Amino acid sequence: MTDPELQRLRDSIDNIDAALIHLLAERFKCTQTVGRLKAEHGLPPADPAREAQQIARLRALAHDAKLDPDFAEKFLNFIVKEVIRHHEALRAEKK
Repeated sequence: MTDPELQRLRDSIDNIDAALIHLLAERFKCTQTVGRLKAEHGLPPADPAREAQQIARLRALAHDAKLDPDFAEKFLNFIVKEVIRHHEALRAEKK
């Protein structure tokens, strides 16, 4: 038998995980559109200046939220790497 408090917490975690997946799906819909625009206009898949701004912004947000900024940066880098991979694929399709 599961402790009611443990079950309540697990249910909340499951809801948060579902929300994260939906947010990531929405984010990737947007970045796919950005990738198509970059491909159409001959822009490079990566934008190091934008990435640096985002890292600084998200590290500050993480700090304010009491989340480890290093973890937030690693998480963002993982997402950005995947976005760039998608943008490179879109660019290759345009050639």
